[in-house]
Amino acid sequence: MPQTIEAISHAKAADVPIIIAVNKIDLPTADPMKVKTELLQHEIVVEELSGDVQCVEISAKKRMNLDKLVEAILLQAEVLELKGNPDREALGVVVESKLEKGRGAVATVLIQNGTLKIGDTFVVGAEFGRVRALINDRGENVENATLGEPVEVLGLNGAPEAGDPFHVTEDESKAREISDYRQRKKREAQAVMAVKGRTTIDDLIAAREAGEKTALPVIVKGDVHGSVEAIIGSFAKMEEENEDIRVQVLHSGVGGITESDVKLARASGGIIIGFNVRANAQARDLATREAVDIRYYNVIYNVIDDAKSILSGMLSPNQREEYIGNATIQQVFNITKVGKVAGCMVDVGVVKRGAGVRLLRDDVVIHEGKLKTLQRFKDEVKEVKEGTECGMAFESYDDIKEGDVIECFEIIEEAREVV
Repeated sequence: MPQTIEAISHAKAADVPIIIAVNKIDLPTADPMKVKTELLQHEIVVEELSGDVQCVEISAKKRMNLDKLVEAILLQAEVLELKGNPDREALGVVVESKLEKGRGAVATVLIQNGTLKIGDTFVVGAEFGRVRALINDRGENVENATLGEPVEVLGLNGAPEAGDPFHVTEDESKAREISDYRQRKKREAQAVMAVKGRTTIDDLIAAREAGEKTALPVIVKGDVHGSVEAIIGSFAKMEEENEDIRVQVLHSGVGGITESDVKLARASGGIIIGFNVRANAQARDLATREAVDIRYYNVIYNVIDDAKSILSGMLSPNQREEYIGNATIQQVFNITKVGKVAGCMVDVGVVKRGAGVRLLRDDVVIHEGKLKTLQRFKDEVKEVKEGTECGMAFESYDDIKEGDVIECFEIIEEAREVV
């Protein structure tokens, strides 16, 4: 139950109360007690096992015991003394947002205080609007929504992000003023991110030499905010499992890909990910002119697989040394305009021109470098095999003596893969 474990970790990190709902109890194989026992290893002790965590056995499909789950939630709220004033202006938080054809931007908001009514002006994150319609969790149009009620809000000028605060304002001019300020700050932050996220070949080389993580700048756009969050969460998990990489999310949001997204991608050297959305005509034209990479998906796994593939190609390869042979210096010659040349016998394997070499004297490495020349008689050759005599000279080194051993090796590069 990886998702359950992840949910427990999030709840503990946020220091919020936990209520356990054991689902699918209508199935013949259901074993609620086994679930409760397994929760013990995650320090979750339900009331039935002398703990303080409420646990309700339910079947969402058959709608069994859902009333008991509601009672448990209300009891927890009572214990926490969660209170509000239904007569004040509404405050809430965005749970989900999306763009729908014919409806525009739609946000699902949980009302935390006050009462939200049709006609109210509001600010939510960097967006604003006037409530055009309210739809409750049963799909019914309602006139208002109050404490603890989730409701779909229509009438936004744009799609906010999950977690954005929602509050009613005095009038539309005030809402617009706050929204404009937040939009400006958001654009400034994106501009800074674009500069920081700019990735060139020189940047990659410098980062590798400095031992820094390989970064992939991305812009993520989706049909609903839940999908966008899932993609970003998958990127974060990928970073945890691969210490040498980083996926830098420059911007994320709900809705189609715009010219602004393309400009940000161009400035940062990033790619644009569109999940169940497309670029408008202007954005497509600009992306073509500026060679900005836009990729479309409808399955999250494909997004992650592509990101892994791109990052794998950006990673510096692993280098492995492979021994290929050695030779013994039998005689040293002084050649005019060339310097010292070693007359050698290849004892084992093969010696190759351009390969790496180590010069050993009494089993101690005294030099490491590359062969400058490799000759058979007077002819320059690419390689000399075991049991054959040859002449060798080293790049920028001539302290050689009879009896020295030359060890020859190649550096093999192996591509690395992001897992």
